[in-house]
Formats: sequence, C-alpha cells, structure tokens
Amino acid sequence: MDDSLNNVSAENLELLSDLFKVFGDLTRIKIMNKLFNGPTSVGDIAESLDMSQSAISHQLKYLKDASLVKCQREGKLMLYSLADNHIKIIFKTGIEHINE
Repeated sequence: MDDSLNNVSAENLELLSDLFKVFGDLTRIKIMNKLFNGPTSVGDIAESLDMSQSAISHQLKYLKDASLVKCQREGKLMLYSLADNHIKIIFKTGIEHINE
C-alpha cells in the first residue's frame, strides 16, 4: 500500500473529516459493530443494543446517507449491512490501533 497522500484536495479532506464525524458517535459505532458479521434487521439491532427501533432507524439513516451502510429487502424484512469492505477495514484498523 502506498503510504503517501500527495496532492489531496481540500474537498477530499473535508469529505474525510465528515466521514470521521460519523464514526464519532458511540451508538453508530455499536450499530456498525453489530453489522460487522453480516446483515441484520432493525429489530435485532435494537434488541441487542437495548434501544428503540425508532432510535436505531434514525442512526441507520445517518449511516446510510454517509454510504457506510446499505439495506436489502428480504420479504417483509429490511436487512442492513456494512456498505463494503472498506468500512470493515476502517473499523478493524481503528480497533487494532487502540489495542496497540
């Protein structure tokens, strides 16, 4: 992996700042942790975090708007998952960093 970041535009730095702001909320981090192992419904997330489905849905919308989470309908159920492997890498790298 190339460690240099030459000529990063101001716009991209601002977008990166916005991305990290999304990671700055404990509830969103808990939701992403729950989704790390695969698709999960709002109800299952709410139950595991002991929160209301409404509160979880609000945070999932925030994560979805930031392109960190995606959803897929399975029958009547909406299943949420991490948007792509980049999100897993960011999450894992953060955990590894704090464990050093």
